[in-house]
Amino acid sequence: MMAVYSGRGLHGQTVEALAAMIFSGECREGDGLDVVALQERLGVSSTALREAMKVLTAKGLIAARPKLGTYVRPRSDWNLLDGDVIRWKFAGRPDHGFLRDLHELRAIVEPPVASLAARRRTPEQLAELQAALDRMAEAGVAGDPAAVVEADLRFHRALLAAGGNELLVRMEVVMGAGLAGRDRLVHGSHDSDDPVPSHQAVLDAIRAADAAAAEAAMRELLAKAWHDVERLHLETT
Repeated sequence: MMAVYSGRGLHGQTVEALAAMIFSGECREGDGLDVVALQERLGVSSTALREAMKVLTAKGLIAARPKLGTYVRPRSDWNLLDGDVIRWKFAGRPDHGFLRDLHELRAIVEPPVASLAARRRTPEQLAELQAALDRMAEAGVAGDPAAVVEADLRFHRALLAAGGNELLVRMEVVMGAGLAGRDRLVHGSHDSDDPVPSHQAVLDAIRAADAAAAEAAMRELLAKAWHDVERLHLETT
């Protein structure tokens, strides 16, 4: 699992521009990339373009071969567990199947994590979960969808940390990117439901050290989250 790309400045802009060409469908699987044309279009040096392409190569999006030149690799080669790849996928409007896959990943990971959190959470971790939930409620009252998304991410990051499993904490790179993309779609709609009660139920069970109830509450939260995605899908098709 790759770390999230944190490039800034011209280098970061070049990476983002190249990724947008791929995820928008402008450059499709198997398409060759004209390096000279890209250099002129983006207004960057050959060195800057080459360095940006190294980032996309590391994420499995492009490759170069003798006689073929630089080309877009098949989707099956893309590192779909990379936070940036997930973010770019959402920027290009993810298909319903991709949203389903992300939901299934969350369903595999988060309910057991909630159960672990109920048994292992520290007072400090409980405080962080509560702070995230309080911020979510405040943002909802203020009608600030972006702040709701930020608070939701904070809650789920805190949940992974409270599970006390170092390997599961690393899933934040994937879960965070997927949740952020999903949240921006759902909480940006006009009739999105209040996410606070379902998160409160999870936190209450964790605070009570009730592992079974925490897992069940998380499953109910995820069922509601998927219902929101399905509703939005029907509205936009």
